[in-house]
Amino acid sequence: MQSPERFCKKRPYRSCWLHYFASVCLWCCPRTRRCLPGCSGGFDPGPRFHNITPGASFTPRSSSLLPQISNGPVTGSRKRPSEGNYDKDKEHCIVLFDQWSEADQVEFVEHLISRMCHYQHGHINSYLKPMLQRDFITALPAQGLDHIAENILSFLDARSLCSAELVCKEWQRVISEGMLWKKLIERMVRTDPLWKGLSERHQWEKYLFKNRTTEVPPNSYYHSLYPKIIQDIETIEANWRCGRHNLQRIQCRSENSKGVYCLQYDDDKIISGLRDNSIKIWDKQSLECLKILTGHTGSVLCLQYDERVIVTGSSDSTVRVWEVTSGEVLNTLIHHNEAVLHLRFANGLMVTCSKDRSIAVWDMASPTDISLRRVLVGHRAAVNVVDFDDKYIVSASGDRTIKVWSTSTCEFVRTLNGHKRGIACLQYRDRLVVSGSSDNTIRLWDIECGACLRVLEGHEELVRCIRFDNKRIVSGAYDGKIKVWDLQAALDPRAPASTLCLRTLVEHSGRVFRLQFDEFQIISSSHDDTILIWDFLNVSTNGQSEGRSPSRTYTYISR
Repeated sequence: MQSPERFCKKRPYRSCWLHYFASVCLWCCPRTRRCLPGCSGGFDPGPRFHNITPGASFTPRSSSLLPQISNGPVTGSRKRPSEGNYDKDKEHCIVLFDQWSEADQVEFVEHLISRMCHYQHGHINSYLKPMLQRDFITALPAQGLDHIAENILSFLDARSLCSAELVCKEWQRVISEGMLWKKLIERMVRTDPLWKGLSERHQWEKYLFKNRTTEVPPNSYYHSLYPKIIQDIETIEANWRCGRHNLQRIQCRSENSKGVYCLQYDDDKIISGLRDNSIKIWDKQSLECLKILTGHTGSVLCLQYDERVIVTGSSDSTVRVWEVTSGEVLNTLIHHNEAVLHLRFANGLMVTCSKDRSIAVWDMASPTDISLRRVLVGHRAAVNVVDFDDKYIVSASGDRTIKVWSTSTCEFVRTLNGHKRGIACLQYRDRLVVSGSSDNTIRLWDIECGACLRVLEGHEELVRCIRFDNKRIVSGAYDGKIKVWDLQAALDPRAPASTLCLRTLVEHSGRVFRLQFDEFQIISSSHDDTILIWDFLNVSTNGQSEGRSPSRTYTYISR
């Protein structure tokens, strides 16, 4: 604190330190320029300071007065001696005030406050603050509105919910009786595929989405369950980053020629298309072959299925529709002149592409009622892959280009150029297209403007298959390797190229033809006639090596 002599040009504050504090902290009223209560000094007509009689001394009325001034505004009323007829006039004003309407009272107080100085405003503000605070979470149940308090707190995340439980016993009671930890977990399961998958695999899904009348565990069960789920998620993410996995291997034992060209899986089964012209359906738990579908006279190059049908494309130039449960052939489509290289269907629409350089768009009214809507021509080489949604159809070809077509009108929209050699695979979702090429690179594209967002390099041969979700890109190539890439980093132009590839998985002894993955696993097929299941959830805790593929636990099934 600076010496008071600096502030007074006529004489130092030798006696009244109270005035000195007032001049620094502005506790004197700047408009009336009156001294603070407890000061024996007079009023200084100068621009800022009080007048102190030379040689006069000042003794505070209490030893606590100076700390009160120096520590900031006083939060309560301060006793002081009355001046004049203050008490009598105050009572008269209160009587008049009580006779007015609420609107008149508010108007009067506003007018009164407008005539006060800054110090008085601060004092009133300190007095009003505690009066304006309301614990509405505690107040609502007292009014029979528990459900509103529960609904308000149900929007909290886990960290905030933990803090809310510590506020008071009433908040804790509202959270417990409202089963808010259960509701938080249910919200995560509805919105996050990783949470949903964990709920199914770890069997705590059966305790969710049940009303209070049924037998459910107490709120404490869900409170303790939440951190366990978070720990499981962190473990899975670490397994992906470090390449820790358990490996299961299906030996397909093709009769004539080896190679598994395509596959798709769900929780119960894996359906694969083989080079030996057959389609094999495998039990996903036991890895036993459940059924073999025959009928194609060429290799099965592509397939897709839903709950009703399996649709396959073959090098025999046909598309066949099979009934899932019986394996009966429901329909055969003969249109393309050469091998059907890829197909996709959804919401009553199917798109196929062929080595004959054309793309066929089909209307699927039913498995037996499929009609050709339009043929798209524009590529100058075999069309290797197609994908679509409600807005665009996207195709990639050996002519090094990706073409975009309107789904509704089938009209050409734009071409994406950049790959140096033919394009073997792609996936399209929202605005993002990810493609793999025989130039050994992966490219990320913005479909709306046609810009190439990033080039991923690392594979040593043709990139044959590629898939992505919200977090990762997984690619397989003719070099026998599967690479896991960080999608979010790849979309960030500031991220160094060396940080994009998270892990390289090497177990196939031949070219990787097709793969599919979810939050917990990758399932891939290869020219080596095997299907590999890379499990990142159920990883052995035994000694892990950081070699080619850490944590290898094999299960061999030969059929």
